[in-house]
Amino acid sequence: MKQLPRRELNRLARKQQLLDAALVVFAREGYSGASMDAVAAEAGTSKPTLYKHYPSKEALFTAMMRARRDDMLLSIEPGDPDAMVAQLHGFAWRYARTVMRPDLLALARLIIGEAQRFPHIGVAYQQSGPDQVLDGVMTYLSHLRDEGRLQFEDAELAAQDLWGLVLSAPRTRALYDPQWVPSQAELARYIHNGLRVFLAGYAASPERDLEELEAVIAAGTP
Repeated sequence: MKQLPRRELNRLARKQQLLDAALVVFAREGYSGASMDAVAAEAGTSKPTLYKHYPSKEALFTAMMRARRDDMLLSIEPGDPDAMVAQLHGFAWRYARTVMRPDLLALARLIIGEAQRFPHIGVAYQQSGPDQVLDGVMTYLSHLRDEGRLQFEDAELAAQDLWGLVLSAPRTRALYDPQWVPSQAELARYIHNGLRVFLAGYAASPERDLEELEAVIAAGTP
């Protein structure tokens, strides 16, 4: 793989620094309370520098959420359909580690609290976060259906079932009980059972894929 020029690496590192600072501020202040001044201060940079990369708070928020999306979708690039089970397992764990982060849970709580008074904030969160991940999962699952590995008629429902089965219960509890932090074993219980139910319901060859899943689980958490 060709090494990026140092100038480009520095630019990417700077943007990541700004996005990390944005997450700190949005998770602490919520969308309405966050300001570009606060993000610049958190990042240790000037407001003109921040605006050079992101021309508005909305643009910064969208970029921040899409960076989380990209993290979650890394393990499910359409490609080798024979890697389906391992990729679904990898996605489930990457998804869990992302959405169960304390800062992202804090952000979600604040967005929920603001959405009643400021509906556009809830819409911005939904469109730049969950909807983006959903689109990526739908594309991946549709590819697997085209390759004969999965069976379904509605890609959106299949994608919603996948992430709902693997993490809906623990994330809902964590949203409303900030003191509860699930252990690795507790997350594994939900994730592995969710994947078993998903494959039993959607796999074209469920017995084979469930057997492969048990082998993947036995190999350890990714």
